[in-house]
Amino acid sequence: MTLPANPWLQGAFWSLLTIAFYLLAKAIHRRWRRSWLTPLLLAPALLLVPVLALHASYHDYISATGWLVALLGPTTVAFAVPIYEQRAVIRRYWPVLALGALAGSLTAVLTSWALATLLGLDGALRLSLLPRSISTPFAMAMSTDIGGLPDLTAIFVVITGVLGGVIGEVLLLRLKVRSALAKGAALGMGAHGAGTAKAQELGREEGTIAGLVMVLVGLLNVLAAPLLAWCLAP
Repeated sequence: MTLPANPWLQGAFWSLLTIAFYLLAKAIHRRWRRSWLTPLLLAPALLLVPVLALHASYHDYISATGWLVALLGPTTVAFAVPIYEQRAVIRRYWPVLALGALAGSLTAVLTSWALATLLGLDGALRLSLLPRSISTPFAMAMSTDIGGLPDLTAIFVVITGVLGGVIGEVLLLRLKVRSALAKGAALGMGAHGAGTAKAQELGREEGTIAGLVMVLVGLLNVLAAPLLAWCLAP
């Protein structure tokens, strides 16, 4: 089997395949709630099969599915909705949420920098790693602002989310954290979307707080990105 030569047909082929595999991954994850079956991880893994079989390059794939990436912009704007809906929670816990988001963001950036140093990453690779602890739309925007590679950042975000979702629950149990607010905030901060999904499994309040923290941290990092870029400028 070979790819169609027409760019429009290629675009339709890869776009439909991406959407189909994502929906399939969601159905599988809904049936078997395992962290390693999250659509963030499973959908790209499924896509590797046709990509390798058809000898397609990354350039071919991303050129054909660029419109899906462009949807991240409206998605980012849509995050304002849950913030508005949870305004009562924000009013009640705003000092804790603000301090937690700030402390978590600083910790995430500093540990990413340390991890990049440990792995010998430098330049654009290092900068791409820094936004790994915020959700994909915010992370890709921040990566662009500070000089990273947004596509590579998206991969780091997925890895961080999956690992955070798996390790986070175990860590909370080990630390004997009982507060729903603390559990939700920790999972939303440490593992963004995957952490929020895990928090929703723990309880409604945990899920609400995790989603709220995920959005607040994303907005905080995007707003702080120009300052971070200025600090990192040679």
